[in-house]
Amino acid sequence: MKLGCIADDLTGATDLALMLAREGLRTIQTIGVPRADLDLSGADAVVVALKSRTIPAQEAIAQSLAAAESLRKSEAQHLFFKYCSTFDSTDEGNIGPVTDALLAFTDSDFTLACPAFPANGRTVYKGHLFVNGEPLHESSMKDHPLTPMRDSNLVRVLQRQTKLSVGLVAYEDVEAGPDSIRIAFAREKAAGHRIVIVDALSDSHLRAIGLAAADLSLMTGGSGVAMGLPAAYRQGEGLTVPSSSTAFDAPAGRSIILAGSCSSATQEQVKVALDAGIPALRLDPLDLASGAMTPQTALDWLESQPSQRPALIYSTANPNDVQAVQSRLGRMHAGEIVENTLAEIAMALPALSFTRLIVAGGETSGAVVNALDVDALAIGPEIDPGVPWTRSLAGNDLALVLKSGNFGSPDFFLKAWNMLR
Repeated sequence: MKLGCIADDLTGATDLALMLAREGLRTIQTIGVPRADLDLSGADAVVVALKSRTIPAQEAIAQSLAAAESLRKSEAQHLFFKYCSTFDSTDEGNIGPVTDALLAFTDSDFTLACPAFPANGRTVYKGHLFVNGEPLHESSMKDHPLTPMRDSNLVRVLQRQTKLSVGLVAYEDVEAGPDSIRIAFAREKAAGHRIVIVDALSDSHLRAIGLAAADLSLMTGGSGVAMGLPAAYRQGEGLTVPSSSTAFDAPAGRSIILAGSCSSATQEQVKVALDAGIPALRLDPLDLASGAMTPQTALDWLESQPSQRPALIYSTANPNDVQAVQSRLGRMHAGEIVENTLAEIAMALPALSFTRLIVAGGETSGAVVNALDVDALAIGPEIDPGVPWTRSLAGNDLALVLKSGNFGSPDFFLKAWNMLR
């Protein structure tokens, strides 16, 4: 195995698995640490999806090290720690603490951190992260309910999470290509920096960074920085880039969208779906908390909907509504109520002939696949940058989209179904 990857949420893992598969590595995605009887021998890369982004740092470290140990037992030559392209974290972690632990695990003294994903509007310049041209702290991420991002300077953000010194490889070094980046790595390491933020404004920058970093025991970043790794690994290995396909075989059955994310992108996608007349039911966290609404309420509603059309169940709301709910229920409890409800709904879906699911939101996706007992995925075609169709490899036969809340075009919920056979 060339590359063993540890992702801090499910949708990010799928994004990374798509990137690696599209660039020519035979890739398997697992939900949680791979079970002992799962055959990984034919994979060039394995992406382990955890749900560790917002849990206590020590728990995130323990889960990440368990994944790393499993990947090493499968003889992964390099490790990659994947987190969100908006660097979702708090001053307590979990990006810094997990990176520190994985550096120690790999007995390494240097790595990089690069969340850039220009295809989705995430760029890094002079160490500052921009979202669609806006500084991170001015973007919608400033109101994220769990990880509000109020500082765009990633050197500062990461330095607050780690005791290791954080440096910067800036645009000028990256623009000059892989050899220049390697020289910059050596310069920063000699200056005592153990982790470096790396600028990237384009895919060509990401490919250059991947080539320069391919020999590192540990790499960290968004899925974009992995773009250049397959080309580096292909050299002399005889690996080929597979042909792309825009159609995907899916099991026959009903279709549903479960949206738990409150990101601005998902808000727009829900609005477009509602405007298009997709039957929809909104989950109100206050009603769920009081018992006025239950998972069975949603299931009864689903059974009454026409089987030939997708249905939408969502808790997506604007920041003011989210804050009002959190002030009454508590930040974590409000999210848990919705996640648990969507998980209970998901558990009943196969019995109702729902086999084609779009799930919006990293936390929501994790809850749904756990409820459905899905533990490995085959990667299908890309719908929008970073978001593919997938198909479960064991248990219930399902076609799944596991979408980061921030990803996808406004009409994402409408166009995804057109790719299924």
